[in-house]
Amino acid sequence: MSRPAFTFYEFFAGGGMARIGLGVRWRCAFANDFDPVKAAAYRLNFTDAEHHLREADVWTLSAGDLPGQADLAWASSPCQDFSLAGARAGLGGGRSSAFFGFWRLMEALDDAGRAPGLVVIENVTGLLTSRGGADFTALGAALAARGYRFGALEIDASAFTPQSRPRIFVIAARSAPAELCGDSPFHTRGIRAAQARLDPATAAAWAWWRLPPPPGRNTRLEDLLLPDGEAVWRSTGATEQLTALMAPRHRARLAPGESRAIGAVFRRTRREAGRSVQRAEARFDGLAGCLRTPRGGSSRQSLLVVEPDGRLRSRLIAPREAARLMGLPDDYRLPVAVTAALHVVGDGVVAPVVRWLAAELLEPLAEAARTDQARGATPSKISVI
Repeated sequence: MSRPAFTFYEFFAGGGMARIGLGVRWRCAFANDFDPVKAAAYRLNFTDAEHHLREADVWTLSAGDLPGQADLAWASSPCQDFSLAGARAGLGGGRSSAFFGFWRLMEALDDAGRAPGLVVIENVTGLLTSRGGADFTALGAALAARGYRFGALEIDASAFTPQSRPRIFVIAARSAPAELCGDSPFHTRGIRAAQARLDPATAAAWAWWRLPPPPGRNTRLEDLLLPDGEAVWRSTGATEQLTALMAPRHRARLAPGESRAIGAVFRRTRREAGRSVQRAEARFDGLAGCLRTPRGGSSRQSLLVVEPDGRLRSRLIAPREAARLMGLPDDYRLPVAVTAALHVVGDGVVAPVVRWLAAELLEPLAEAARTDQARGATPSKISVI
């Protein structure tokens, strides 16, 4: 007999990458995003979107908009105020405060006896240190006050796809079965430091979730690129302008070898001798840098090819290549406009990371919650002052 699907709510859904990562064992009961470009991409890829996608600010929603009782609520809330590139305003910032719009819905569901058994909050690593760690403590206190055990994992997508993209996944569950707790390579120094800063009452609700390392990644950046003939390359002069921005240490990486070398390049502003200098920084380790949304010209990542004869070629990463770096299948439909496509992809969660997390932790936790519910077990709430 087939097992019933797990159900989930997906907040700040973007183009539906968490849904893709969760996979066939999961059924979306509700999805929300306020960005019209992302919502359009979601509709483009999921034929049932008309039944459960709400394109609206999360603050305009009520618990009555959420059907039934889901096994999981997933929230990839806006990260700008946690990002090192932002003002680091934390949970009080205008964008990341959208998290509290989501959380008030979870509280309303809990008051109505419909709280999801699992909550996952995904964000940038700045979440751990924002306001000296006070934001992470506030998040943990909010979860614990509603009876959740919670823990965090820091996962770099480079373990799954050839993109350096570290992210924090806070996983909250009503109970923490012993077999799902233990050591994990994703309990990084940052995670351990954030846990150590928790106040005693919040720390009492902490769980060290067990998540094993995935099988070794078998792809490199060059494996996901379009054929040369399908790409738009810069002129020789434009490539020379790009390499002229490199500091000597990065320019030394352009020395030709026995075979073609392909690197990823970002433009960054650095302080040198007391002034701001724009630099191009390259990596040739088989990984792309962290994809971003194309809000500014410097945020667009470039590829730099060094041929054995010393010739250099460069171009921007194409939307389809960016989608592949996010672990999306080639039949995932991207917006036609390049900027829109990169906006959807660059603001998403890497699908294979979600799949590993679901298979190794979320699904066992959801199964355990269903077993507890069938037995009539009701975990007690933990009061946090």
